[in-house]
Amino acid sequence: MTVVLAILAYLIGSLPLGYWVIRRLTGQDPRLASAYNLGLENTLKLLGTGPALLAWGLDFFKGLLAVWMGGQFGLSWAVVFALLVYLGHLYPPRFLAEGALLRGRGAGVLVGVVLGLYLSGLSYLLTLAVLLVAVVGLFLSRYASLAAMYIPATLALVLTFEPVSGWAKLAAWVLLFVTLWRYKENIGRMLEGTEPRLGEPLPLPTDKTVVCAFMIHPLTVEDLFQSPRFRWAKPLVERGLIRQSLVENLAEAIRPMKVGELRGVKTTDGREIRCHLLSAPLLPQQITSKPELATQRAIQGARLAKELGCTVVGLGAFWSVVGEKGKIVQEAVPEIQVTNGGAYTAGTVKAAIPGILAHFEQTGRKLKQATAAVVGANGVVAFGIARQIAPLVGRLILVGRNLERLEKSAATLKQNLERKGQPVPEILTTLDIAAIKEADLIFTATSDPSAIIFPEHIKPGAWIYDEGVPPDVDDSVRQVPGVRVIPGGVVRPPGPMTGNLDLHFGEGAVPACLAETMILAAEGAYERKSLGGETKSENIQFFVERAEALGFRVVD
Repeated sequence: MTVVLAILAYLIGSLPLGYWVIRRLTGQDPRLASAYNLGLENTLKLLGTGPALLAWGLDFFKGLLAVWMGGQFGLSWAVVFALLVYLGHLYPPRFLAEGALLRGRGAGVLVGVVLGLYLSGLSYLLTLAVLLVAVVGLFLSRYASLAAMYIPATLALVLTFEPVSGWAKLAAWVLLFVTLWRYKENIGRMLEGTEPRLGEPLPLPTDKTVVCAFMIHPLTVEDLFQSPRFRWAKPLVERGLIRQSLVENLAEAIRPMKVGELRGVKTTDGREIRCHLLSAPLLPQQITSKPELATQRAIQGARLAKELGCTVVGLGAFWSVVGEKGKIVQEAVPEIQVTNGGAYTAGTVKAAIPGILAHFEQTGRKLKQATAAVVGANGVVAFGIARQIAPLVGRLILVGRNLERLEKSAATLKQNLERKGQPVPEILTTLDIAAIKEADLIFTATSDPSAIIFPEHIKPGAWIYDEGVPPDVDDSVRQVPGVRVIPGGVVRPPGPMTGNLDLHFGEGAVPACLAETMILAAEGAYERKSLGGETKSENIQFFVERAEALGFRVVD
């Protein structure tokens, strides 16, 4: 009989009562209220007080009923039933999971568990102590998720000293572990300072607030340790107690998570843009060497962005090239707009180059007598640079990885210049990076995971425009006499932007692909999004114009 009731307790916990009642009363899918992100307060706002509180009350009733059933066999069994009902709520059997995969984290169930234990023999004072700790924790921290975690933590401590069986005490500690695991995202966001407190404005779209998401990744293992979630591992790696390879292997198992948030971006028309920073902590070489895993993580990131209430998700750095440069990601998650940021990136380059060339000539050097090199010329952005500078320089070196494609591109470039009646420079195509040693001006935009340009490749006095993310130019190049390295594709959004992570673009600045994500979300012009390898000139011009109108400025 006890075993049958234990199974029943698990099944009671599995019932998606809250999901059913909200669908019945509002016709809405509660999963779209982003319970994953913000829980009860968000549900209250999006679905209304009545349905949300009724759903919470039904969760409370599930916990109370299941534990009371176990209490018929004593307090020890009641504790075991408490674990079973909570496991049922979090991990229901497949036939009950449909439509409820994104149910809440079970705060209502946990409160019901406490009252059920009281009815099963837990003393009044201990019951009051458990609830009081949670209430005080909520009052002091204003984190609802932290208050919920206090419930199983206090229960585990209390029951350790109560005259219950050893397996009941073990069940209490397992309940705590399961709760902490379920709330791991909230714990991470509290450590990072991005978990909303009760009463704070929620990061959700309103008439005055635009919300988007942007996928980032660590460029190095050091970047991985920026997040408080992983910072504890840094001294262990430095002391050799944990191998760096182990950290990288573990990172491959981690799904996308919210690791930061950009706030304070205010457009000229008075709207605020908030951007969730999402990360699956794969390093560049992992993304390029395991494209299927990278595409899967990008798709999961897009789904998380939708759950967070975003309308647009941008793919940054090496994420921008996975899944056919975002096309597969968009097909897999059609309910949110996906962009790889290529249009505005190209626009910032196009806007920056005339100024760079003008400053170059102001040093007394003539463009018509200069040799320019474009590294990564097989790519869309780099070849766009080549088209722009070709009629202005005396000699042009195109460096890429595919010689046949480079030669076809060079032929096309010559034909276009001749058709327009523009000067045609001497054009050299090569796979050898050492060829840029002859160049006075170097433009580089590759997707290499590490630097490819070093001092031995550069002649003194050369100017280098580096569009690569991570940078194509090694820091040691700056030691070459007279060399000037200019970072490309960097934008300063309007307003006092703040964030909790170093994105490596300078204070108050972001990459152009992130700025495109913000602009796309603000304008709602989703037909302008950048997907695949082709970038339309009209879309480039659109982002350049709208960026200026909204207050975005290119850093040069």
